[in-house]
Amino acid sequence: MSELPDELSTDEVIRSLATGRPTIWVRSNPTEAALPDLADVMDSAAARFDRFAPWFAETFPETATIPDELESAFPEARGGMIESALVPAPATQQRLDGLFGSDFVGQLWLKRDDSLPVSGSIKARGGFHEVLEFAEAVAADRGLEAHDPATYSSPQFREIAANHRIVVGSTGNLGLSIGILSARLGFAASVHMSADARAWKKDRLRDHGVDVIEHAGDFVEAVEAGRASAEAAENTHFVDDEDSVSLFAGYAVAALRLRRQFDAAGVTIDEQNPLTVYLPCGIGGGPGGVTFGLRRVFGAAVRCVFVEPSQAPAMFLGVRTGRHSDICVQDIGLTGATAADGLAVARPSRFIGPTIGPLISGFAALPDEVIRAGVGVLYETEGIDVEPSATAGLTIPWRMGDAAAASPAGVHLVWLTGGAMVPDDERAAYVDEGRGLLERIGGTASAIFVD
Repeated sequence: MSELPDELSTDEVIRSLATGRPTIWVRSNPTEAALPDLADVMDSAAARFDRFAPWFAETFPETATIPDELESAFPEARGGMIESALVPAPATQQRLDGLFGSDFVGQLWLKRDDSLPVSGSIKARGGFHEVLEFAEAVAADRGLEAHDPATYSSPQFREIAANHRIVVGSTGNLGLSIGILSARLGFAASVHMSADARAWKKDRLRDHGVDVIEHAGDFVEAVEAGRASAEAAENTHFVDDEDSVSLFAGYAVAALRLRRQFDAAGVTIDEQNPLTVYLPCGIGGGPGGVTFGLRRVFGAAVRCVFVEPSQAPAMFLGVRTGRHSDICVQDIGLTGATAADGLAVARPSRFIGPTIGPLISGFAALPDEVIRAGVGVLYETEGIDVEPSATAGLTIPWRMGDAAAASPAGVHLVWLTGGAMVPDDERAAYVDEGRGLLERIGGTASAIFVD
């Protein structure tokens, strides 16, 4: 551990973070925080997804019918829905009980965003929403019927779209969602990707006709390069992962769907049966939007915990210090490097921390070996193949113990992200590596702080 700045050296949580060991910070009363005035953007995003459902069903055949696991929650849906299953995970819970040597009495559930259609990660809803919002603005500006889904398959729109470009900086999954959808709508697209982005994600984007610009530096460098290129070009829209309300609104829609899924499963969420949600966190946009939506839907009955790699706890550090995007993990001697490439962010969103930070019930930072081991757990117990970033929250209910922000008898939801699009050989490598680390998953003690 390098020497901390004097003003941070007295904070025992920051001192623990700086060592790279597992660190958990539970906040006593975050649910008392007021919701920001953003309800309209969430409702608008939900309506936009509904309008585009016929276009998705036509354009992406895999969305044309509603999967069986969604039908009971959305009986009125007719296709084109971008949503993932909610599933109980008793086998995973039993396996983790054994690995930790303790019985967890809550109910463990998984939100399967690893298998979201079209781009397979939590980033899909936000990325898709911003592209769709831009498409409607372009259509309206050129006198087309922006709210008619048929507009976006027309030669007229595609001719117009070809003269517009969408640009984003990404560690991978947001770039996939932005690039794939932009290309299918006919827009030119450029994705600036950091050095830690997986090669197969870059190849997949190029296969869709997307320009991929690689950078030797980290995520922040990729975002800055994308922003600079967009500012210098006409008819160009920059998707700002550091400061986008449109991305945020798309992510928040997941909460509206989740309420219906719990209702269909016969699970009541209230203050007597609270919900704790464990969200993988990179720059913070995805979990921030989901947290806002969940608090709006479930109120004080829900608590959200953000989980990050030990070497890249950007949001944890930003909120704990109150400096948000004015501090990065390298400032406390960490590297920002992690095998969970979607979470490899050294500096947090300048929008999410100040806006959503008061709503977050807790933060956790875990070493890569624990995150990678989670891949093996899910494969052996549920037959699920995911990226390492998807399993970040898997062990946190066991690690929090009596410090849990919700009653241990409540519902505990681990939000998965990333997996369905991973090539078979890389998926097999993730699984083999994770299975080899299983016995180490519960052996790393956590430093827990409650205030």
